[in-house]
Amino acid sequence: MLLYLSDFTPAAFLVYFAATAVALLTGLAFHEFCHAWAANELGDDTAARQGRLTLNPLRHVDPIGAALMFIVGFGWAKPTPVNPWRLKNGPRRGGAIVAFAGPASNFFFAALAALPLKLGIVEPGFGSFEGLVRNGDGEDYLALFLLVIVNLNIILGIFNLIPLPPLDGFKVALGFLPRTVASELQRLEPYGPGILMTVLVIGFIAPQYSPIYWIITLVRDDVFNFLV
Repeated sequence: MLLYLSDFTPAAFLVYFAATAVALLTGLAFHEFCHAWAANELGDDTAARQGRLTLNPLRHVDPIGAALMFIVGFGWAKPTPVNPWRLKNGPRRGGAIVAFAGPASNFFFAALAALPLKLGIVEPGFGSFEGLVRNGDGEDYLALFLLVIVNLNIILGIFNLIPLPPLDGFKVALGFLPRTVASELQRLEPYGPGILMTVLVIGFIAPQYSPIYWIITLVRDDVFNFLV
């Protein structure tokens, strides 16, 4: 459900903003760190030599991309440099593994944040997200903080697995699809950024007509319910 600033109590808005900042900064940093870690484990230390094998968000966050994340809900981190020809599994399969490590890290981070909720350590007093932002207090704010982190990391993971360049899902698809199918799919690569931006603009103006919106909403609730 779409929420507006008027729906939030002042305290709930501060909690929501802080959780969004934590989710985006740590989620994006952990995402890029896992790309670097996977590449390093497979024999390519390019990212490690450039200081990217770290959990320090400052080494991964792109200022413009981070600002756009807060303003329009879409942004990016600094791409992790990878030399696919140095990967033990080869550029195709190794590249797919390195690419998959990023979205996988977001699902892992979401599961970690969901653990206190799953185990009942933190129990929100209201049964809906809308109830939390409008009427929550005390322990409810901790639940709200965790729920935002879980939700945003799930969205980041799903979004990045979409098989459209330059998203991680494209490289995953190229690495695991049959070579003939992968070769045909690779023809899309020069047009990928333009297609992606077009679809994102459509989603921003009219979400109900966006394929990305359909994919995320179709998968997100199932993943969220499984984790929480």
